[in-house]
Amino acid sequence: MRIVFMGTPDFAVDCLEALFNSTHDVVAVFSQPDKPQGRKQIMTPPEVKVCAEKYGIPVYQPATLKDGASTRLLKELNPDLIVVVAYGKLIPQEILDIPQYGCVNVHGSILPKLRGAAPIQWAVINGEKVTGVTTMQLDAGLDTGDILLVKETEIGENETSGELFDRLKVLGAEVLLETIDAMLKGELNPVKQDDSKATYASMLNKSISPVDWSKSALEVHNHIRGLEPWPVATTEINGKPVKLFGSRMGNACGKAAGEVVNAEKQLEVCCGDGKSVVITQLQAQGKNKLSSADFLRGFKIEKGTILK
Repeated sequence: MRIVFMGTPDFAVDCLEALFNSTHDVVAVFSQPDKPQGRKQIMTPPEVKVCAEKYGIPVYQPATLKDGASTRLLKELNPDLIVVVAYGKLIPQEILDIPQYGCVNVHGSILPKLRGAAPIQWAVINGEKVTGVTTMQLDAGLDTGDILLVKETEIGENETSGELFDRLKVLGAEVLLETIDAMLKGELNPVKQDDSKATYASMLNKSISPVDWSKSALEVHNHIRGLEPWPVATTEINGKPVKLFGSRMGNACGKAAGEVVNAEKQLEVCCGDGKSVVITQLQAQGKNKLSSADFLRGFKIEKGTILK
């Protein structure tokens, strides 16, 4: 099968590699344009482009899909199927109509739950126990196409979104190959999504980082692990900003929200429901990320301190 692959970030790389190592022919890759990154704003290619170039696959990085140029190019490429994984742009109907088998998308949630840009992070933030990967037949909407295949996986009680991300991108590659195989055999039974059950996973930014200690310990714990590795949960300790990279549930504490109840070898903080969370990794501004024990050796915190 002739396949054009559309994807941009690391989550899409496993799918591209799986296709390249399969019996299918990846004739081209579309990815977002290079972007400046870091303090020095160095122009950096997306992970999918790096992967494609490693395998010698032609890469195209149009700024838009709406000017007709990409449509003309895709018609020349004549793919049987377009695979879309975290590409970052809605695909116009004129492009969806080009391949014989249409466009298949790999999405990191159990649709229709958590449509949108950050389904993995929001699954953790929301305290979901189970998530998964869905392949769907793309339409012109945002993650609204017919469901093709779904694979589920449990979310660990202390698992971060970064750890879940690494598992789901591998699972996504498996589901993609199974979907294409079933498609060629005529064994797929597309299921329309129930829009009434849809939820939205909005893009994350740093405005969501500050921890609200008045929330329950479980909500705080989910917030911290859901924002790792980016944008990372934050708090203020003695007026200084600190990043929180990991946590686990603590004990009943019965103190004020945000009050430090233990600062010996581990940092334990009371939350709004009278239960605590234990912070496992922290990073002070301009310093390295440290375990709670190592952090407390160099950053003195008194029991009874209130975190903001």
